[in-house]
Amino acid sequence: MKLLNITLAVLLIFVTTNSPLFSDDKEDEEMMLKVDSVYQFEKIINVETTDVKNQNRTGTCWTFAGNSFIESELLREGKGEVDLSEMFIVRNMYPEKADLYVRYHGATQFGEGALTNDVMRSIEKYGVVPESEYSTRPENGYLNHAEMSGILEDMIKRVVATPASNRTSKWKKAFDAVLDIYMGKAPTKFKVNGVEYTPLSYRDHLGIDTKQFVDITSFTHHPFYDKFVLEVPDNFSHGEFYNVPMNEMLQITEKALENGYSVDWGADVSEPSFESKYGLAINPADMKQMILDKDELKWDSIYTELNITQEERQEDFDNYLTQDDHGMHIVGIVKDKLDRKYFVVKNSWGTNKRGHDGYLYVSYSYFMHKTTSITLNKNGIPVNLKTKMKIN
Repeated sequence: MKLLNITLAVLLIFVTTNSPLFSDDKEDEEMMLKVDSVYQFEKIINVETTDVKNQNRTGTCWTFAGNSFIESELLREGKGEVDLSEMFIVRNMYPEKADLYVRYHGATQFGEGALTNDVMRSIEKYGVVPESEYSTRPENGYLNHAEMSGILEDMIKRVVATPASNRTSKWKKAFDAVLDIYMGKAPTKFKVNGVEYTPLSYRDHLGIDTKQFVDITSFTHHPFYDKFVLEVPDNFSHGEFYNVPMNEMLQITEKALENGYSVDWGADVSEPSFESKYGLAINPADMKQMILDKDELKWDSIYTELNITQEERQEDFDNYLTQDDHGMHIVGIVKDKLDRKYFVVKNSWGTNKRGHDGYLYVSYSYFMHKTTSITLNKNGIPVNLKTKMKIN
């Protein structure tokens, strides 16, 4: 349904404006200047974070967002800037995904995607390593897991299709061998500043305590203030999420930032009004008009945004119009000239032609409508809400 709606929207642009579907670099730059000049953004809160990275052609946003969140936690705690390896976590999660896929007879998710709770689970189980010790980027620096992921999926599909009388456990060694060929063997020991560590001892040296982090969502098909397994495809490990009303999810995020805590953000980013090139994501009341304005370079006025309700949010989730598309990192708040607030979101699509040097501003309306989950340090949650959620 969602794919159909997006396709119709794209066709609408082409048919009604007779404009190219993709703008050139000059138009992108012009639009960026228009957006900034009209909205007149002013910074309110800025949480310290590390440099923007680029996941390139991989579906590994979850670990880029999760690592960025951890790196900001280390900065907040005064432990300095640390660049953690995303691919170390990816390498550790692939065998677990494969094992579950086979155990569920192929009736579960397998692919490049996962959620932030998998980052935390990996850190708890396997530890962390610096990016300098496990990068896995090829010589051109461009990550692309399409071939590797396809081969791995073909392997486990063959395992599932093999009759029980002929099936063995040898596939696990073959699976690991493919990962090692494409990604390299994960380090078991390494040195940082002359001191030798294992991934687990380095985690402990940094003082990363994943038990401090909680996952939160907001849907009405489960009771509020209880935990439930979020029913999205990338939640392959069946992670549990605290459930709170939509307005409280917004309040938790805003108050955390006010107190110096950043927030990992999972959201649907396939809406036409999510435009990373222009550094802006809004939730217009008249989406059709915004679509028409977009390619005509008229996206230069402050649109009236939806006053989204919990019921509308739920309906879109139930109808697959809100999905777990992408993981990002919320690190601040800005306001426009009308004093409306936006979250400052650090993306993992690089900095070239990506809004504010890899960051974008997400309206509160968009956040409440299209958020699938957030992850943050439980100490950043207001005390009254922690009590409601029964978080110690």
